Amino acid sequence: MEDLEYAGGIPAVLKRLKSKLNNVLNVDGQKTFEIINNAVIVDEDVIRPLDKAYHKQGGIAVLYGNLALKGAVVKQSGVSEKIMKFTGRARVFNREEEAMQAIMNNKIVKGDCVVIRYEGPSGGPGMREMLAPTAAIVGLGLSGSVALITDGRFSGGTKGPCLGHISPEASAGGVIAIIKDGDTINIDIPNRKLEVKLSKSEIDKRFKNWKAVEPKIKTGYLSRYSRLVSSADEGAVLK
Repeated sequence: MEDLEYAGGIPAVLKRLKSKLNNVLNVDGQKTFEIINNAVIVDEDVIRPLDKAYHKQGGIAVLYGNLALKGAVVKQSGVSEKIMKFTGRARVFNREEEAMQAIMNNKIVKGDCVVIRYEGPSGGPGMREMLAPTAAIVGLGLSGSVALITDGRFSGGTKGPCLGHISPEASAGGVIAIIKDGDTINIDIPNRKLEVKLSKSEIDKRFKNWKAVEPKIKTGYLSRYSRLVSSADEGAVLK
């Protein structure tokens, strides 16, 4: 971040991207092109020309499928090439603490796909960061053989096939809510797919008997937030 600042900062990034931007009003009262016209790109190796980009794709990818009808997010720059496509067994947990206990007790093994649900904007409430489970998986040397998917979120330090922001979330009736232990989860980052190997009829059958877990917080502001917050794909903002 310091290198970026010394190279000209965000105004210089805007300058580099001028051909792809609209000249709209910013919060400081200036229009985008006014900011760009006053910007200077100091270091061409940090803020590179578009034809000399570090990578053809960005660090973040959005995946879709029957498990993420409205999308899920992965930091693809933190996933090794050998595990960009992953098929694993679901190990399902309704809270972060449950998943952490299983991971720390060595109950997660190669080929598992840890599913942590009811941690989304509404279910959390507040879309908790799943840094502890992902860090534990890395620490146990499993980041190349175990995946993790959640309707919660991740920090920038996440490593391995960890997909968050799954929308719709479990508490809103997303398909992540009816996954069971042993279900087959397919992650295909290059083709932007996230799916559970279940037929539509089986998914519909499971939802007939589904009830969302009880909210952790039932009074006060967080209870109101839980009822009023939008989905992660809509920004997790109050409606």
